[in-house]
Amino acid sequence: MCLAAKHLILCLPARFLCSPRCGLRPTGGAVSPSLPPTRGAALGAGPGGEAGLPPFIPPLPAARGPVPPLHRPAVMATPCAEEDPLARYRSPLVSRYASAEMAFNFSERKKFGTWRRLWLYLAQAEKSLGLPITDEQIKEMEANLDNIDFKMAAEEEKKLRHDVMAHVHTFAHCCPKAAAIIHLGATSCYVGDNTDLIVLRDGFNLLLPKLARVISRLADFAEAHADLPTLGFTHYQPAQLTTVGKRCCLWIQDLCMDLQNLERARDDLRFRGVKGTTGTQASFLQLFEGDHSKVEELDRLVTAKAGFKRSYMVTGQTYSRKVDIEVLSVLASLGASVHKVSTVCIYSRKEDKRRCSSAMPYKRNPMRSERCCSLARHLMTLVLDPLQTASVQWFERTLDDSANRRVCLAEAFLTADIILSTLQNISEGLVIYPKVIDRRIRQELPFMATENIIMAMVKAGGNRQDCHEKIRVLSQQAAAVVKQEGGDNDFIARVRADPYFSPIHEHLDSLLDPSSFIGRAPQQVAKFLKEEVRPALIPYQSKMGGKIELTL
Repeated sequence: MCLAAKHLILCLPARFLCSPRCGLRPTGGAVSPSLPPTRGAALGAGPGGEAGLPPFIPPLPAARGPVPPLHRPAVMATPCAEEDPLARYRSPLVSRYASAEMAFNFSERKKFGTWRRLWLYLAQAEKSLGLPITDEQIKEMEANLDNIDFKMAAEEEKKLRHDVMAHVHTFAHCCPKAAAIIHLGATSCYVGDNTDLIVLRDGFNLLLPKLARVISRLADFAEAHADLPTLGFTHYQPAQLTTVGKRCCLWIQDLCMDLQNLERARDDLRFRGVKGTTGTQASFLQLFEGDHSKVEELDRLVTAKAGFKRSYMVTGQTYSRKVDIEVLSVLASLGASVHKVSTVCIYSRKEDKRRCSSAMPYKRNPMRSERCCSLARHLMTLVLDPLQTASVQWFERTLDDSANRRVCLAEAFLTADIILSTLQNISEGLVIYPKVIDRRIRQELPFMATENIIMAMVKAGGNRQDCHEKIRVLSQQAAAVVKQEGGDNDFIARVRADPYFSPIHEHLDSLLDPSSFIGRAPQQVAKFLKEEVRPALIPYQSKMGGKIELTL
């Protein structure tokens, strides 16, 4: 018996050792319905077995009656994944939440269709610069851009263990006349990295209008409630009043910064272009017989065909993975903003009748705000992947970036897409409760009004120091009622009852008007929305329509 098997037997519960169902028998004799007196006896020497156990193993107590049958859990059969798609794990980012357009952006059809278009761009540019490529070959490639035999490609990849070569062969199979010039002079990263850059650019173009719509909805909300006083908080403690609209502008400001960051990251993206195996363009220089100008023109032509204004002037085999850091950094920053907004901004539609708790029927949980927070945390962590990847891309490249990037780039954009769609839905259904806001203000406002009361007393002829002492005593008495007795704040009632403050009794209501405590908040909201927010949304005006309706 091997050491591992012996260890397993020694660790099994005693009742299992002699169960007919477990397949383990005492080596000294037949199975008994009751346990042997000791573990040594149960596992002692027997025919074909090993004699003896370590002396430090304590004996087991004698059995107390017959052993109940061993209950086995029901085992679920594993169906064929090809017959039942639900038998395979599917990322909830796609199966549950993401928009169809973002899911397509990272789909295999988009990826491999883009590969074929890149091969077409390369062939067209090489032909225009004098390489012997015919119109018939170009037309054949154009006719088969989306005619992808994915089954054949999968079989080729199994044989070749190389995804790019598998698709070269698959494309060549349906373009026999063009087979000789497909991928001419290129390396795998010509299609791999350039496709990634196209997908990242297109991903930003999908995210930006969604972010603009969120900002627009929140801007409308802020404008509508620009002068509605609410209790401010610093250090999680009640502080000077602000307004609902002004607080919303704090969220909008962060999101506007994200809008600028996403625009910058998108506009900073360049094309890898045609750079060859190690970035030297040696293969293309050979194709054009040492003509450097044609190699540069080839790079420019293909870059323009792919919709980019510039390509990276120098690369290794890949574009610098610092680019991925920049891309995921701005998305992680967006995640931080959305998490902050969703933590404070509770989703509550008046017409929403969903049942959120199976046990507590009175609850209406902020499920979508919680979803935003949950996924925003995931988005913020993804930037660690490109940081670590870029740090180990030594020399002209290493291949340990590939599998990691397949996951983190797609998940970052899919997650950003989901939280923006969800936040738009939240922002289109915000409900406030003015009476609740007013009650909370009234609980704290009396103490905040003490300085106003002092100033009013001085204007009425009182002494500032005497007034200050009176208020100190009354406020501490009121605080004791709140903190020690759990009562309401009765500070104002004490002021009204004290004859010392009779000169200002008739002015107390106006001194306690919440609107006198909000400073320039309404004016700040109006100016901020007019001068910074609305202008930033102008490029997206044509995409502002429509509400987000979520099924989950």
